[in-house]
Amino acid sequence: MYVNLLKPLMDRFGALILLIFFSPLILLITLMIALSIGRPVYFAQRRPGLHGKIFTIYKFRTMTDEKDSRGNLLPDSARLKGIGQVIRSLSLDELPQLLNVLKGEMSFIGPRPLLPEYLPLYTLQQARRHDVKPGITGWAQINGRNAISWEEKFRYDVEYVDNISFTFDLKIFFRTLIKVFIREGISQNGEATMEKFKGTHS
Repeated sequence: MYVNLLKPLMDRFGALILLIFFSPLILLITLMIALSIGRPVYFAQRRPGLHGKIFTIYKFRTMTDEKDSRGNLLPDSARLKGIGQVIRSLSLDELPQLLNVLKGEMSFIGPRPLLPEYLPLYTLQQARRHDVKPGITGWAQINGRNAISWEEKFRYDVEYVDNISFTFDLKIFFRTLIKVFIREGISQNGEATMEKFKGTHS
């Protein structure tokens, strides 16, 4: 009853309230990005959701389009700086995903939606992370975020799927607030965020 009825209702109601509450902050961030990084202000990308169904995720753009002398984009770590770095470190780039929650494509709590190109790389166990809606934050996020390995991340995702409940979601929500405050696990060593997943090799 919680997963199929209460959780979706709570997600959509909460997203609507938060969009209204944070609308001044969203407008301020939009203006700051437009002036410092440029347009487009929003970053849209296709991601797999529940049962692998593809949807468009929305985030604030935090990286510049700086290129090297040969016209190639600079590494993520070189393009993530200034206001973009601040927005990313405070997880404010996730605010537009409230629209995804309101549309029913995402939940507040669940495995993070990753790239479609990863779908054929998952083991059968890892693919179970798509048995629930993806979330803005999740069990893996508060247990290392981008500072842990992909395999560890997926183990946390599947553990969440197997133990999903209101109390578990509440625990993740409050621990997320703490993680955001101390800015922990934002990136993997040597990366702006995290290196790409290339499959699990035994």
